[in-house]
Amino acid sequence: MATKSLQSDADGTHVLEFDLGENRYCVEIGYIAEIVNSDELTAIPNTPAHVEGVMDLRGETTRIVNLKTLLGLEDDGFGDRIIVFKRKRGAPERIGWFADEVHQVQALASDVVNTAVDGDGIAGVIRREDEFVVWVDPTAIRI
Repeated sequence: MATKSLQSDADGTHVLEFDLGENRYCVEIGYIAEIVNSDELTAIPNTPAHVEGVMDLRGETTRIVNLKTLLGLEDDGFGDRIIVFKRKRGAPERIGWFADEVHQVQALASDVVNTAVDGDGIAGVIRREDEFVVWVDPTAIRI
């Protein structure tokens, strides 16, 4: 199994798990600023289909993205939770992803991540006894 070299502490890498439809995904916790409930969005004309709109989050414009649309998944609507990412240096706004459900943070050993999976924005796959968890790399996804 190919493994990814991850920054980790003695407990391993920490990821936040979330659901999109029937599938489980995760993202490294170091990229996340906060998790919030969805609020009223303002639609922005002439934006890509994956941009649902913007919202004011504590005085900052935050672009809200439908990750299902961006990843080409079946879009059966979205939940009311938004994973908000830390602002990249020089970025004009923060980004948030809709999630159907947000789960707890998990500590993972780096040797459980299979990086032999080829996909845009996918860092790897974590195999569990009864499921796979797709590791999403927010730095590799073009928003």
